[in-house]
Amino acid sequence: MTERRHDMFQFLQALQSRGCHDAEKFERILEKVKKEVQRRMTLAEESMHRKAEISRFYKPLHPEIYNLQESFLAEEFLEAVRFCESPNASLEGLLNHLYSIPGKRIYCFPVFVTQFCKDFVEELENFEKSHLKKGRPNTMNNYGVLLNELGLDESFITPLREKYLHPLASILFPDWGGGCLDSHKAFVVQYSVEKDLDLSCHYDNSEVTLNVSLGKEFADGNLYFSDMKEVPSNERRYAEVEHTIGHGILHRGQQVHGALPITSGERWNLIIWMRASSIRNKQCPMCSKKPQLVETLGEGDGFTMIKQEDGGETVDICTLI
Repeated sequence: MTERRHDMFQFLQALQSRGCHDAEKFERILEKVKKEVQRRMTLAEESMHRKAEISRFYKPLHPEIYNLQESFLAEEFLEAVRFCESPNASLEGLLNHLYSIPGKRIYCFPVFVTQFCKDFVEELENFEKSHLKKGRPNTMNNYGVLLNELGLDESFITPLREKYLHPLASILFPDWGGGCLDSHKAFVVQYSVEKDLDLSCHYDNSEVTLNVSLGKEFADGNLYFSDMKEVPSNERRYAEVEHTIGHGILHRGQQVHGALPITSGERWNLIIWMRASSIRNKQCPMCSKKPQLVETLGEGDGFTMIKQEDGGETVDICTLI
């Protein structure tokens, strides 16, 4: 059996196990899957085109925020980072700088100062008003911005990950690649009573995730966290976490979580999916199987593939197929 036929056979078995025994229904589902595969194959190229257009035509409202500065960061966050880089760094000592959810390995702490959050949201709102095409974060969020397209990746998100988040993740999540995070996907999502109200239960395409509330004024909409995705749904235990403006929640990407509905106002959240190729190259975080990869543009999904070329090694940035 060829690999393609084997994959189709597995797909058919999966649908049958979920009650799909009708041939016509199967064909309709298969057609949807084919369209989704084709959409994903063109994502990187379309994103690069939008990024070029935005760079050429968009005029930032707050150009100063496009380069990360320590003045944007909360002093409590900086103190935690300094502790992680000190000779006495330890998990026990770091927990004195953070608020942790008992038994969940979820950590809360201030990340940004209030003025930065205000300026950042104003920048996002200004961009949303522009006529330029915008890529949306994912298939679950209908409203938001991909930050690499807005030009915030190289000068803001990458140094935030490498210089400030890496030291924390190294100590908090060494078993999840916290010490070797080498790529990310960063985006902002928007919730309001007129748009997306909430976010259903899911897990992230990341090893470690940071979720920061940026504002504005809102009521309710707390996050909730359960166990890792491998735990059966009827055995999961949930913990609710309040999301405060300027504060971040750091957690393992494979931890099941969601967002409760907001009841008034509007909220913007910065999400950074941080990835470790040394972890995900062995097992896909989404399907828990050995990754089947294709070469792609940009950062892809954080996978890498070493190949021999002209007597030397090269590294391809890959995405899932």
